[in-house]
Amino acid sequence: MTGIPAGDIARVGVVGCGQMGAGIAEVCARAGLDVKVAETTGEALEIGRTRLFNSLSKAAERGKISEAELAETQARLSFTTDLGEFADRDLVIEAVVENEQVKTEIFQVLDQVVTRPDAILASNTSSIPLVKLAVATSRPDQVIGIHFFNPAPVQQLVELIPALTTSEGTLGRAQLFAEKTLGKHSIRAQDRSGFVVNALLIPYLLSAIRMFESGIASREDIDNGMELGCAHPMGPLKLSDLIGLDTVASVAQSMYEEYKEPLYAAPPLLQRMVDAGRLGRKSGSGFYTYG
Repeated sequence: MTGIPAGDIARVGVVGCGQMGAGIAEVCARAGLDVKVAETTGEALEIGRTRLFNSLSKAAERGKISEAELAETQARLSFTTDLGEFADRDLVIEAVVENEQVKTEIFQVLDQVVTRPDAILASNTSSIPLVKLAVATSRPDQVIGIHFFNPAPVQQLVELIPALTTSEGTLGRAQLFAEKTLGKHSIRAQDRSGFVVNALLIPYLLSAIRMFESGIASREDIDNGMELGCAHPMGPLKLSDLIGLDTVASVAQSMYEEYKEPLYAAPPLLQRMVDAGRLGRKSGSGFYTYG
């Protein structure tokens, strides 16, 4: 997935270099874009850089990209702890923790430091209303949701979520970026908590957690039931671990606050696991234990 970027977006900024931010940065760099990645501290930045470069190296080992493409992709990536270095970006994608206050503060900063008048400010949020982020800026017409799925280099879907304030021009440029530049398949969702995929997925995951919590079935039987009985590639408890139990809980909370439907309420077990730091794969333990 390399070549000349389509459209007018050539310089991308990614705020956050965790699991999703690193994946988004990798996708953009492999598509031929100049990518600058920001983290809050030097330590977090180094962890993110290592995560990103390890993923690229694995792609080369598996023959997904050549050694020459590996070197070219790495050369397109730069790293910083200063959002002020995003001044020249055509597009900035925020991919930090699923917390409305944190995201709002980042958009306020980006609004001040990104100087290109036509720059798009995007969020990878999976549940937070885009309009709340848009109105925190002086350019709400240029704010949109561009929601990738984990792992971003593998998953082909991108959700595009325009806020009530998003212009048709911003939406069109974002769609061109997702489909032509990145080679993804895009679907459009209204600015409602959960959008399309999580509005369907989260109640399913929560139901599986409630089933395990109540002792109806073991974790293995729940996952095997969906994998072998419904041909799902991954059972719901394994998938929750992959997504991150803190993220599942945050999305559930956001959806419950919007709809007030009991099926969106996080089960007590899920919240206790988050409080205990058992977040899934990224922490080494969740419903399963990881090496």
